Amino acid sequence: MSIDWLDDIQSRNTPKHVLICFSHLRWDFVFQRPQHLLTRAAAHYTVVYFEEPVFEGAGPQTPRLAVRMAGHGILIATPVLPADLDAVAVDQAQQVLLDRFLITLNLPVDVMWFYTPMAYGFCGHVQAQTIIYDCMDELTLFKGASPRLKLLERRLLRRADLVFCGGNSLYQAKRQLHGQTYLFASSVDAPHFERARNHLLAEPCDEAGLARPRIGYFGVIDERMDYALLDAVAASRPDWSFVMLGPLAKVEQADLPQRANLHWLGSRLYEQLPGYLCSWDVGMMPFARNEATRFISPTKTPEYLAAGVPVVSTSIADVVTDWGDDGLVEIADHAEGFVAAIERLLAAPKSAWLAEVDRKLAGVSWDATWAKMQVLIRNSGLKSMTETPAHAQ
Repeated sequence: MSIDWLDDIQSRNTPKHVLICFSHLRWDFVFQRPQHLLTRAAAHYTVVYFEEPVFEGAGPQTPRLAVRMAGHGILIATPVLPADLDAVAVDQAQQVLLDRFLITLNLPVDVMWFYTPMAYGFCGHVQAQTIIYDCMDELTLFKGASPRLKLLERRLLRRADLVFCGGNSLYQAKRQLHGQTYLFASSVDAPHFERARNHLLAEPCDEAGLARPRIGYFGVIDERMDYALLDAVAASRPDWSFVMLGPLAKVEQADLPQRANLHWLGSRLYEQLPGYLCSWDVGMMPFARNEATRFISPTKTPEYLAAGVPVVSTSIADVVTDWGDDGLVEIADHAEGFVAAIERLLAAPKSAWLAEVDRKLAGVSWDATWAKMQVLIRNSGLKSMTETPAHAQ
């Protein structure tokens, strides 16, 4: 294992306490909740982002840990394992790699932060002052979920000091399982997206010449999308342009509906999103209503709104409760209603709507969310020094 990263850590005079995050999401996949929170955490901790393993060809390869430094001094650690290992061997290999890494790092672990309970299978022995389960999705309902996930989540909940939930539906479910469960719903970096409102940003080259109106989506494109709905909406308005930004996950290009006015442009950087939003007339969230979307709370909702882009969504529970009931997002589940909602948004004046958006978003920011989390973490750490906390109930 190269220790070039250790020289980087020492030369940067980074914080002497460690927050290590175990995540099912690649750091460079989509900039979302983990990235927003952990880039802020990096001002207080040496942050290590421990990804799920990648697998290379079977054979005599030795497991190794690829470590690199990302922005804000965050260390990204990715186990690289032989492809022929079974589940037990995968956990054993990751435990060895993690232990070696922590010995080399030689700093106390203040916080272990989990996005995936699957990691608990190889890191449950690590001692930390505070253990946090930041539950942003109900992973047990996702396509391809491991049958071990529910068991490992129960074990994690027994040991966790704090449980954070990324949406109200998740909060209502998890609060029954742990006595220190807190709701931290989707937030937003409003100044980043408000740049789209002045319409002065350069039009992205791959949108140049697309007909208006333009209806756009950004985010992961996976089993949570209602492709039949999207196809029907695009078919009913061939003179509209539908722009789809985002990486594919657990679906193939051949699974996507293809029409002349439906443009699959691929993944884009977080920094590029305001430029696209600047040229969109309406944002859309054509999510399927299935088990995988039962508990989601899309971060893109307040991001669209901060950009001044009206939104239509299917009836995702948290979207309806948090934004639809306030009249800030149109809700429709079928193609005819979805098209009608877009037409209403295209025709409606935006000034009064924007004023309501700004009132709602005034109390919503990732800075504020992280500050509140920090208070809970600090208090939990002080408590752990004086008593054994009550965990799962």
